[in-house]
Amino acid sequence: MCGIFGIYSPTKNNIVKKVYYGLYALQHRGQEGAGIAVGNGKNIGSYKGVGLVPEVFTNKELQNLYGHIGIGHVRYSTTGGNNIDNCQPFVVNSSFGNFAISHNGDIVNSALLRKELEKNGHIFISTTDSEVIAQLLVRELLKTDDIVQAMKNVSEKLNGAYSMLIVYNDMMIAVRDPKGFKPLCMGMKNGEIYFSSESCALDIVDVPLERDIKAGEMIVVKGNSVESYDLPNKSEKASTCMFEYVYFARPDSTIDGISVHEVRRNIGKILAKENKTDADVVSPVPDSGILFSQGYTEEAGIPYKEVLIKNRYIGRTFILPTQEERDLAVRLKLNPVKDMIKDKKIILIDDSIVRGTTSKKIVTMVKKTGAKEIHFKIGSPKIVSPCFYGIDMARKDELIASTRTDKEIAESIHADSVQYLSIEGLLEAIGRKDLCLACLNGEYPTDVSCKLCKNNKNK
Repeated sequence: MCGIFGIYSPTKNNIVKKVYYGLYALQHRGQEGAGIAVGNGKNIGSYKGVGLVPEVFTNKELQNLYGHIGIGHVRYSTTGGNNIDNCQPFVVNSSFGNFAISHNGDIVNSALLRKELEKNGHIFISTTDSEVIAQLLVRELLKTDDIVQAMKNVSEKLNGAYSMLIVYNDMMIAVRDPKGFKPLCMGMKNGEIYFSSESCALDIVDVPLERDIKAGEMIVVKGNSVESYDLPNKSEKASTCMFEYVYFARPDSTIDGISVHEVRRNIGKILAKENKTDADVVSPVPDSGILFSQGYTEEAGIPYKEVLIKNRYIGRTFILPTQEERDLAVRLKLNPVKDMIKDKKIILIDDSIVRGTTSKKIVTMVKKTGAKEIHFKIGSPKIVSPCFYGIDMARKDELIASTRTDKEIAESIHADSVQYLSIEGLLEAIGRKDLCLACLNGEYPTDVSCKLCKNNKNK
């Protein structure tokens, strides 16, 4: 999903270390690359690389980045492969000024926009849709010489998800797309303005959350001025990604005024209400299933035990880009506790089943350890359609729930039963209806015909 973090300090303090800590707090959103760009009002210095935040940056790199305006990015690749050219922020130096851009999301029509730009002589150094946005911004700045109008013009060309932070000369600009697909919030302290994909990163640097950036809103910070603008294509209804609440966001984050921690406990309670199951133990697939399981055991009265122990030095398996990496990570990541499993009826709770390969390995591992029964319960509804807004979901024909019944899925992953949360239960748990549910019901908030056509050709 990527994570972005930025700071504007009118007092001209050096803020790079705080940007670093903010990115560290957002590491769960992307593990493939990281970068920071820092400006002093005239020049912009940057450094980026492939790997985790502490692997990319040493004190030496951080000391070479000095300025009072800074943005950072942790990368999770969707459009564009995993190499240093595709890492962000992108920095552009030109006669009209310098800017750097960090982007979280996926642009549905990026391939069409890229072709148009290339026909007009634009040269790309990466394969990401984020550079397409940067090139569009360059073109519009040449026409208008006004960053606010240029960004408005660019937004009218973009179809898809984009939360962005931009450093432009002595300004910081934060933008959230008209549907509000990806989260973006703002904090303030001692005259400094902070922007972050999630509020947990503000907590880490001890900055109070001021508010969330609204869907279709652009914030421009310069000096002591903070101005808000509406994008010209602002939507009447947001479509925030439901997966933020279910999986991606840290549980200590608040998104659009809703506690992620509370949502996940609510999901567990509703799961228990929707389909009661006789079992000896409720256990999470760590870490994403922990809060679901706590809510479930509270509602169902079945003892909570962690029968799978996680190696804390292994990252997320779903977020890794290839199936081979995901398979290896599962074996490294989890180890069953034999004494808690042998001859027990176990409810295992996870956040989702996408392809089914990881779930199958987990269930098989627990069964081999001696479980009598395994009932696999999922803290989200069935994923039946691909995502084109920034989550690396497989093609529709690779999604295990797109063509199978619950019984067939259970057989496929070697579980005794499988139960999904209902869509109605999900909406109740989150407490809002203005969500993107496209991966659950195939109803996309924007035109994705170009992506669907390509998806079908690749089958």
